[in-house]
Amino acid sequence: MTSVGDDLKFAFRHHPAGIAIITARTPQGPVGLTASSVASVAVDPAAIMFSVTRATGSAGAILSADTFVVHLIDHEHSALAAVFAFSGSDRFTIDQGWDALDTGEPWLPGARAALRCRALHTIAVGASTVVIAEVLDIRLGPVGPAVVYRDRAFHPVPRPAVDPAGQ
Repeated sequence: MTSVGDDLKFAFRHHPAGIAIITARTPQGPVGLTASSVASVAVDPAAIMFSVTRATGSAGAILSADTFVVHLIDHEHSALAAVFAFSGSDRFTIDQGWDALDTGEPWLPGARAALRCRALHTIAVGASTVVIAEVLDIRLGPVGPAVVYRDRAFHPVPRPAVDPAGQ
């Protein structure tokens, strides 16, 4: 017999989710992580939400930062998302294409969108923390094939053959 927690993990393992790389600047240097829990909350005021599993390491540093950047990525950045998903991997290398915003946060210019945010509320839920963040600024980048995370892997999402908006 499985637990509700095990069944929840299984259910969401097969539920596709968009991918983001969240970064911040700290006195010790840049930090970042991969998240599949980013969602829009409101347009006025502009707000998003996400959750992190622990309040230590990169997640703790992001929670402690005054501001952070949520990069909504496309399939071309799947390998980079994989790097940021594991502790101890090489991050923010020259080859990865990172730059810095004028405000100092690490920024990936090739991301579909980079949302500079500040936390409005954090809510502890078990070993996780839910963050509701105000979006302060958005930098839009090129739009490529989307990527989703499903069953512990990144999958490209093909563009529709016909644009439903007729454009």
